[in-house]
Amino acid sequence: MFYVDFVSFLWYYVVGEVIVVSEIIHYIDVSDALKRIGGSMDLYKRLLKQYSGTDHIEPLEESLRDGVSEDASRKLHTLKGVCANLSLSKLAAAAADLEKIVHDGTDYSESFEKLKEIYHETSQQISEII
Repeated sequence: MFYVDFVSFLWYYVVGEVIVVSEIIHYIDVSDALKRIGGSMDLYKRLLKQYSGTDHIEPLEESLRDGVSEDASRKLHTLKGVCANLSLSKLAAAAADLEKIVHDGTDYSESFEKLKEIYHETSQQISEII
């Protein structure tokens, strides 16, 4: 392992014959993700690309705006699970928080704005990886 910059670019991994830059950044735990999928950065990039090819916010916003809380809860539950599996931990946590709020029927506007902010930051960081 090679130590790079203490703040964001922390570790280099050698996976097979491919040298991969792995970042432990605020929104994505690449190290954890690589452990989950057996160390294949190529696979992780493909999964991130597949995830990022879908707009997760607009359909959710539509469900919330239309007052369809059951549909919104299902979309949030799915987002939470996908993000957890991809080690997008902050986004998974924000989706879990909003899912509970929607389920409880309380005002979700602040939590939804927080989710959107984390979603956009995560998407930016994903684009830097893929």
